[in-house]
Amino acid sequence: MSNKPRLKFWDIWNMSFGFLGIQFGFALQGGFMSRIFQTLGASEHEIPMLWIAAPLTGLIVQPIIGYISDRTWHPRWGRRRPFFLIGAILSSITLIFVPHSSALWMAAGCLWVLDASINISMEPFRALVADKLPDSQRSYGFVMQTLIIGIGTWIASNLPWAIAKLGVSNEAIDGAVPMSVKIAFTIGAFVFFLSILYTVLTTKEYPPEDMEAFEAEKRESGGLLVGVKTILENFMSMPKTMAKLGLVQFFSWFAFFTMWSLATPALTDHVFHSPIPDRASYDMADPIQEEAYSVANIAYNDAADLVGSYMGIYGLSSMAFALLLTFYTSERRINRKLVHMFSLILGGLGFIWMYFMDDPSYLIGSFILIGIAWGSILSMPYAMLSSSIDPKKMGLYMGIFNMFIVIPQIIAATGGVNFISGLLGDASIYAMIVAGASLILGGLSNLLIVNPQAITYTPDSSTES
Repeated sequence: MSNKPRLKFWDIWNMSFGFLGIQFGFALQGGFMSRIFQTLGASEHEIPMLWIAAPLTGLIVQPIIGYISDRTWHPRWGRRRPFFLIGAILSSITLIFVPHSSALWMAAGCLWVLDASINISMEPFRALVADKLPDSQRSYGFVMQTLIIGIGTWIASNLPWAIAKLGVSNEAIDGAVPMSVKIAFTIGAFVFFLSILYTVLTTKEYPPEDMEAFEAEKRESGGLLVGVKTILENFMSMPKTMAKLGLVQFFSWFAFFTMWSLATPALTDHVFHSPIPDRASYDMADPIQEEAYSVANIAYNDAADLVGSYMGIYGLSSMAFALLLTFYTSERRINRKLVHMFSLILGGLGFIWMYFMDDPSYLIGSFILIGIAWGSILSMPYAMLSSSIDPKKMGLYMGIFNMFIVIPQIIAATGGVNFISGLLGDASIYAMIVAGASLILGGLSNLLIVNPQAITYTPDSSTES
């Protein structure tokens, strides 16, 4: 629709609610996959490489799903909602199986399937906001998604800690994932499916303006191989603003991948002084050493729970930040570039602060700052992008844009983060300093964006720069 009506709060809430489940999946993955990998025997230096499944699946899945969903229409289910539901079913099943992995290769394989499934649901959600909302409401729409993401991050990140407080075992017995984590992932699976189902049942999509032209264009677009060619062609000819935002995204997601993959080993060691014990270094035939191992193992798992809980604060902080922006952007325009720049710089300072901590409670302050950056990352780049691209290619360009999310993660996973942090020293906490510096560079990269349509939407500003 060329002249889309302004939607009310509950309409935007309903179309965004499915992100609660998506973020449950991502928060459990981001907060606890490294813990699962360590429990199954992975060393700190192996962890980033084990995480490579996540960005690789995103690199492949998101542009393809975006391209296909642009060319999909069903009279009952619409354009994006079929992909929400398919991704939700696959993700929910995988979430149940992930913590039951009995070997490292099984956990890594589950991560491949989980991330691919989450991406099937997530990419169309970004396109749905641009499909449904007029340009003047897009900042509001993406901020609403961020608000719901913050709620999901905080609740999911605290699940293992809360379940352990109820008396469920938090000990990794014989190298198995603790029961508290298994139950948390099962709860996440149900929340994922039910929240997506809520959006599917409460949200209607606009049909193509000219159905005959839509069907003709779909026939002319060819099959999947032609689609891959189209994706590559559009990647090479992307708008200038999109390329500049891509640089911002590169530094931002390098930083957050570093946090997700290495925060648990870094903070359990540097801040809590409870690194994971090496079972091979204990003589388990000696009752005294067996007891010492058990004590160290429990201390690590308790610290890992607290790391996950503290990481949930960045979800809570992003939620509060998004709530403020929701009220503001519902009636007013904002300078998206400046909001994003200062938010990323604050998040970078939050990461660097971790190095100087001598009290775990200070992590609250760090993750509050990181949450401000996270809230902005999930809203401002997409609002700027959606005002700068052809609306007929919204799903395709949203998928291509996510390449700027996954490429830095692939670089980090294949040795980038280990190499750069290794220049500072062997301690895993240096990875958090690298994350902070990367986020600050991402913030400063916003200065390259000069397109007024992207920075602050006005109906008559259309200069592409």
